[in-house]
Amino acid sequence: MTQIEKTALARLDREGRLLNAVLKGPTGKPGRFGFRGDIALKFQAQLADEKRPPDFSIEQVLTYANEGEATIQILAGYLHNFAYLETAHEVIGDLLSPTGAYFMFCNNIDLLAKFRVKLGEITYNVLPCDESTVWKEMMDLAMVDKNDIKKLDTGGKLDVLLDTALKFNDAYEVIAYQQGVERMEPVKNRNENRPV
Repeated sequence: MTQIEKTALARLDREGRLLNAVLKGPTGKPGRFGFRGDIALKFQAQLADEKRPPDFSIEQVLTYANEGEATIQILAGYLHNFAYLETAHEVIGDLLSPTGAYFMFCNNIDLLAKFRVKLGEITYNVLPCDESTVWKEMMDLAMVDKNDIKKLDTGGKLDVLLDTALKFNDAYEVIAYQQGVERMEPVKNRNENRPV
């Protein structure tokens, strides 16, 4: 059984950042540990022993890490605000690889915008996400048919989707983080237009 302590996800786990897990365990592939959930980026101040939700996180994260490897090769997630990308990079950047594939879906960028942002040695593909999920967007992006994986368990589905997405290579325009901040739109209230 692959243990998280032997993977690049270990530090995030020790820091209590891996939250709301749909999957946090070995996948179908030997030596691989999968995670589907949220990665807390900024914690609220805690009083005494109360547990508070983080100020903000990378939500709906899809990733896996291989035992004995220092870096995570692929990660996809949702940022409620593009400006959080800088904080995300501060938290997870040292666990990523210059040759990896990283996808951040953002609430407040133009729905037609697709671009790449390089922070340090790491390049992030930044894409819009409106009233959809990272899972669905990644399935579309990687062109994986849900009927082809429906018989697999959660870990098996994650393996197929992310292994396929690793081959993704769309040469989006590379822009500076600051340009992205200048272009971003107001953050949409996710509870707007929802029935009470």
